[in-house]
Amino acid sequence: MKNVGEAPQEELATGERSTRNRVARSILDHGPSTVAELAGRLGLTQAAVRRHLDSLVSENVIEPREQRVYGARTRGRPAKVFVLTDCGRDAFDQSYDTLAADALRWIERTAGGGTAGEAAVAAFARDRIEAQAEAYRKAVDAAPAEERTEALAKALSVDGYAATARSAPVGEQLCQHHCPVAHVAEQYPQLCEAETEVFSRLLGTHVQRLATIAHGDGVCTTFIPRGAPQTTTPSASTSTAGRNPA
Repeated sequence: MKNVGEAPQEELATGERSTRNRVARSILDHGPSTVAELAGRLGLTQAAVRRHLDSLVSENVIEPREQRVYGARTRGRPAKVFVLTDCGRDAFDQSYDTLAADALRWIERTAGGGTAGEAAVAAFARDRIEAQAEAYRKAVDAAPAEERTEALAKALSVDGYAATARSAPVGEQLCQHHCPVAHVAEQYPQLCEAETEVFSRLLGTHVQRLATIAHGDGVCTTFIPRGAPQTTTPSASTSTAGRNPA
């Protein structure tokens, strides 16, 4: 068996990350925790716990706070406790996808199911993306014509889509490397179809979806043809990536 000092660097890094995750998980499970409490629960030295806490603080996963004291305060400074930040909490499994899918399922069922249910979900999807699109519209309208796709990509990135724009033969490609609603869109492609329609209106031309995360592709790719006729109607948007553009 290798001594710890002889372990490959990546092996050590993996072990450190695993222990760091245990520290964060313990805070999630037990709430605000002191160094001593974490050390006791995890079987680590307080020095080791402090090292992992420093890393987690630098990554904005946790933050230190003064421990709340209920009743008469004892002498001395309150103990410091560590709590998860919003960013740290989001790193753990959440039920938002399930909640969103359940809500859309309720809309579909309440509307009567079938074609009427699909139409109700589509109406919700259009209303949702229209609210988001107001910020996108301002960014696109403020950009020169040749930079509108890039402006849209930057606006999408602010909302978590990690979008980029690049040149392509006879046009441009808008690439979304992340989709916050991808899992829900697998079940309800109306979310993605509404987004495609908005892209068409914002850019003033028809667009074509070539690949989508919700459909199983690694990146959502939208093709914007150069010199295509101007339009403001949703019907100008098309997709070749199944009924799951995202």
